[in-house]
Amino acid sequence: MGPLDFANHLLNFVAPALFVGFFLALTAPLVLGVRAKPGSWLGLGMLNSLVGCCALAAGLWFFGNDGKMATYAGLLAACSLSQLAFLRPAGK
Repeated sequence: MGPLDFANHLLNFVAPALFVGFFLALTAPLVLGVRAKPGSWLGLGMLNSLVGCCALAAGLWFFGNDGKMATYAGLLAACSLSQLAFLRPAGK
């Protein structure tokens, strides 16, 4: 496998995590009614995407192949919990 093929496979592997991570960062404050700091969506999106990539890697390790629906469910759960943890008001 050449370097372009490897880059293509890697980008296709992390694309769902990137989409879900940034989508949650942009829409969660609207849905939950929580005010986020201006510009914080970029940091939350990167954090959610990193957590999502870890969930996808764990699914790849556990199942032995990519693309299982259980892995994508784990991706959604991990990103949602990460988003919820950082949008929760302090002290509550």
